[in-house]
Amino acid sequence: MHDTEMMMDPNKSKEVAGLTVGLIGLGLMGTPMAHKLSQSGAMLKVWNRSQSKSSQLATELDNVYVCKTPCDVCEGADVTILMLTDAEAVDEVVFGAEGNSEGLANNLKPGSLLIDMGTTSVLKTHAFATKLEMSGSEWVDAPVSGGTTAAESGTLTIMVGGSNQAFKKALPWLQILGERITHGGDTGAGQIAKSANQMIVGLTIGAVAEAFTLADANGVKPAKIREALFGGFAHSRILELHGERMIKEDFQARAKCSIQRKDIKEAIELASASNCNLPSLETNLKLWDYMIEENMGDLDHSALPVSYTHLTLPTSDLV
Repeated sequence: MHDTEMMMDPNKSKEVAGLTVGLIGLGLMGTPMAHKLSQSGAMLKVWNRSQSKSSQLATELDNVYVCKTPCDVCEGADVTILMLTDAEAVDEVVFGAEGNSEGLANNLKPGSLLIDMGTTSVLKTHAFATKLEMSGSEWVDAPVSGGTTAAESGTLTIMVGGSNQAFKKALPWLQILGERITHGGDTGAGQIAKSANQMIVGLTIGAVAEAFTLADANGVKPAKIREALFGGFAHSRILELHGERMIKEDFQARAKCSIQRKDIKEAIELASASNCNLPSLETNLKLWDYMIEENMGDLDHSALPVSYTHLTLPTSDLV
C-alpha cells in the first residue's frame, strides 16, 4: 500500500498548459470541475448525455470543444476524466452498451490514461481497470469529497488508487482540482477510501438529524444545539454545513439523497463481499430508502430530517 499525500501546488497548472484534457459528465460536480480545468490553460473537450449542458459550458468558456460522442473526447486528449453518476454509466461510456464498439476504450491509444473521479463500486472498479489495462491503457480511480463548493474553488479532497506510474501522470491534473490528494494504493484504493467517506457522511448526517429532531421535540431550537456543540467532540464539518442547511431548510441539491443512498448501498455490498457486519450502516440505508420512496431523492442529502417529520418508522423496522 502507498500512503502518498500531497497538497495543491499552485504552479502545477504550468505543467498542463497547452495540453488537452477530456471530461465526460457535466453534472453538479463535473461543471465546476470543467471551469477549473479550463482555467489551467489546457484545451478542454467535453461530452455530456444532455447536450444542453455541454452547449451552455461552451458559451461560458473559450477553450472548450463540445464532442458528439465519448469516443470523440478521448481522441487527441492527453488524459480523459470521468465524472459520472454510477458504475453503470461508467461501463456504458467506457466499454459501450452491451459491449458494442461505441465505448471509448476501443479508441484509446496504448498508454492512454483514464481517471474515474466519480464514486464507482469498488468491485466494479477492479473489473473495469483490469479490462482497460488489457488494451494497454491505464486506469486511476480518484473519487472526490467536498461537494460543489470545493469543486468550484478547486479545493476538493481526492482519494486515489492506481499504480505509482499512473498516479504520477494523473497528479498535475488532480492538483488543479484538489487541495488534498492522497494516493492510498493500487487500483480500487481510492474508491475504498471514498466508500469510507460516504459511510461517515451518511451516518453523521443521520446523527445530526436525530439530535435536532430530539431537541426540537423538547422545546430547544436546533440552531441553539448547533451553536452549543461547536468546539466540542461533536463538532464536525457536517454539523457546520449540513446542520445549517437543516435549520434553514435549504435543501437545494449540492449532493442528492439518491446519490447518498447509492453510495451507502455500494458500501454495504462491499461489506457483504468482505464478510463485514455493519449494522449501523444497514439501518442508515433504510432512512435513505424512505427518502427515495417519498420522491425526495433529488433533494440535498441534508434533507434527511424531513423523513423524521413526515414518516413513521417503527423501531422494529430499523434493527
